[in-house]
Amino acid sequence: MIAGLRGGPSHEDRDPRRACRRPDPGTGAIAPPIHLSTTFARDENYALPGGYQYIRESNPTQTLLEVALARLDGGAAALAFSSGMAAGVALLQSLEPGSHVVFPRTSTTGIAPPRSSSSPRPDRLRLRRDGRPRRPAPRDPADDQAGLVETPSNPMLRVVDLRGAVAIAREARADVLVDNTFATPVLQRPLELGADVALQASTKYVGGHSDVQGGVLVFAEKGALHERCEHARHVLGAVASPFASWLVLRGVRTLALRVERHAANALAVARALDRNPRVRAVHYPGLASHPGHAVAAGQMSAFGGMLSFQLHGGRDAALRVATSTRLFTPATSLGGVESLIEHRRTSEGAGSKTPEDLLRLSVGIENAEDLISDLEQALAGIPG
Repeated sequence: MIAGLRGGPSHEDRDPRRACRRPDPGTGAIAPPIHLSTTFARDENYALPGGYQYIRESNPTQTLLEVALARLDGGAAALAFSSGMAAGVALLQSLEPGSHVVFPRTSTTGIAPPRSSSSPRPDRLRLRRDGRPRRPAPRDPADDQAGLVETPSNPMLRVVDLRGAVAIAREARADVLVDNTFATPVLQRPLELGADVALQASTKYVGGHSDVQGGVLVFAEKGALHERCEHARHVLGAVASPFASWLVLRGVRTLALRVERHAANALAVARALDRNPRVRAVHYPGLASHPGHAVAAGQMSAFGGMLSFQLHGGRDAALRVATSTRLFTPATSLGGVESLIEHRRTSEGAGSKTPEDLLRLSVGIENAEDLISDLEQALAGIPG
């Protein structure tokens, strides 16, 4: 059973539908209202009757989204941002200068801070092929430390054993942030596995319709880390707009249904590609041949809608396939209802370490057989 939006009294408190679908008390409207005001009036006592002062600090539509997203991830509190990158940067900004930050070797392009006296010092988390983490070099326990984990990773779909990573972090007294964008809280529950913070680029699956940009941090506890990240959001101006918050709220209401279809389609597509003689390798944790399959099966309820594959014909073959599909649109981003295909090396630009023969797929919710047929006809056009 896919986790996340399950019914029943035991899950009532974390069900985001209670935040998304409660009728507006003033009008009875089923859809939540959009509060577009940038500023809020004070009363005769010069108090703020609604608790809101200025849009860069907070706004009612964003608050409603944060309540829903905290419940969705099973957290104590959430902070919505203008993008997923803004959410990640705010967390790094909340650390003291000189802090040690451990990243996986395949972390999202651009998120690692530079090495300087005023920035966190990055290290790398080494993984075995099956996703089990190796311990990084020991640090001074007095240092502020954090571990950032992305699983499955972009674009190679490597899997990190979250329980193992959390155990290592606890020994070092470090906080753990999990980028859960590919899996979503419907398929993977980082906070329940011991993580301190879960990150989502809500531009992707949570929004789900390729028409909104956003990010979110969900915290296991509403403590000092939450407070520092909220302050960073305020001073950086990375607040989510009311309209963007409303669009993400709309996406939350159908997230479980969409992710179930994404995952089922991606598994079917991965199996078909795995049988194709023109394909050199398929990277999808739902395949038994994937080195992280066992770990993924132990911490995910399904394997998501993202996969990548490599071709025998190299870069030229990959680009030819990417421009020959009919249902898959060649474009960046992921998690929308439509299927996308991307030559990731080209999108990442100079400095990319992604193999030149690799294509990344965001498998949408179209008919799976149609998607497979589309890929097969595109693959048939390259040398065997």
